Amino acid sequence: MMVVFSLFFGYLARVPSDGIPYPIFTYCALLPWQLFAHALGESSNSLVANERLITKVYFPRLVVPLSAVLGGLVDFVIAFVILLGMMAYYHIAPTIMIFTLPLFVLLAIMTALAVGLWLSALNVQYRDVRYTITFITQFWLFATPVAYSSSLVPERWRWLYGLNPMAGVVEGFRWALLGKTEGPGAMLYISIGVVVLLLVGGLYYFRRMEQTFADVV
Repeated sequence: MMVVFSLFFGYLARVPSDGIPYPIFTYCALLPWQLFAHALGESSNSLVANERLITKVYFPRLVVPLSAVLGGLVDFVIAFVILLGMMAYYHIAPTIMIFTLPLFVLLAIMTALAVGLWLSALNVQYRDVRYTITFITQFWLFATPVAYSSSLVPERWRWLYGLNPMAGVVEGFRWALLGKTEGPGAMLYISIGVVVLLLVGGLYYFRRMEQTFADVV
């Protein structure tokens, strides 16, 4: 995906990359995005995929989507090592803000879990929900500054961009690793607020529907 984006958006469309080599620019954003997309897909289908376990053994059902979300961390670590190799090739040294990176990883995981709780519970009740997940993920990808910079959005409207939680995560990743972009600022705070609201609402809805999972799934 990094190669495709670099060819079409970086080389042909000449999308600005804030002075960062475009392969680094987009790969740095694809890291948290792929972690989020994998976690969202796995958690959304986790209850239906573990149908036999849920109907035979009682345990806190929240463990199922939570374990599905955390499963993508191994792939993330491997991809992160590749990014470090690419940064060395382009002679880009990580900034001291790299120590804030785990916070953005946590925010990406919380975003996937928050949305995954809603979709996993809905997927038990309405099986057609799983067919919309791919479309939602693809639409969300292009609504997130992965192939482009959020600086293209007019500054007076940029805080609204924070309503997309992954916008704050992606820009935070670039800021923490590369240090050549502006900090996410207000956009990040709005993204955190949206994630908290989604997570609280998702937990409430999930727990409310949990008693019916074994009967419906």
